[in-house]
Amino acid sequence: MSKHLFAIFGNPVSHSKSPLMHNLAFRGLKIDACYTRYLLENGGKLKDKFFELGLKGINITVPHKEYAYQACDELDPFAQKVGAVNTIVERDGKLYGYNTDAPGFLKAISEFNGAKKVLFLGAGGTAQSTSMILKEAGYDVTILNRSEGRLVRYQEAGFETYTFENFKIQEYDLVINMTSAGLEDDSLPCPKEFLDEVIPSAKACIDIIYGKDTPFLKLAKAHNKPTKDGADMLLYQGVIAFEYFTDNAYKFHEIIPYMKRAFIL
Repeated sequence: MSKHLFAIFGNPVSHSKSPLMHNLAFRGLKIDACYTRYLLENGGKLKDKFFELGLKGINITVPHKEYAYQACDELDPFAQKVGAVNTIVERDGKLYGYNTDAPGFLKAISEFNGAKKVLFLGAGGTAQSTSMILKEAGYDVTILNRSEGRLVRYQEAGFETYTFENFKIQEYDLVINMTSAGLEDDSLPCPKEFLDEVIPSAKACIDIIYGKDTPFLKLAKAHNKPTKDGADMLLYQGVIAFEYFTDNAYKFHEIIPYMKRAFIL
């Protein structure tokens, strides 16, 4: 494999552990490649910037996963269905889009045995893919979002949805923050009074943000609930993305030991 350059696009992106994860795997598996990060402010420029930087593949984080979907020439069937892409690989001048968030997330929450009813806080690109794969796996997923606009596609797909204006309190097994709230500030993903009602009956609370005890996770701990951040999801989706980056030359079990080191360095 000739030397290739990979990157993660996002805004913000300086916190990302993806470069360390992928570079450890490249080094450990003796692949002549390098992975960096790029602060992309305008998602509409994603395709132009990809080719301008001479990249072979990228991961995409918030808020550009829907832009990434639009930038692709070819889409994996699952990415096409969910309308969100977080992994792109270039082949013969064309961009091929995949979604590794969803299978990574499904594997990450598999430890919560018996959890079936799930509340998603937020309706962005990550929620699009993960809600669909959870639904296919038999979970009952409800989406709560600030405004109505992003909820239309979920309603069309048969999900129960609410805005902050009409939310009806119910019991959920898992309450999951799918937004970037708390990543760079002290905000919560929804009004605190909602969380104080739904957290007490939950089995656990999960935040897709990793490496930080977010206000959402702190509140869950104040209610004495088990919590989980997004580290496992990041790890698992990264391994699956690496498989695409290397054209499936390496198996999951070969890649994961190297990527895991990123979480202890």
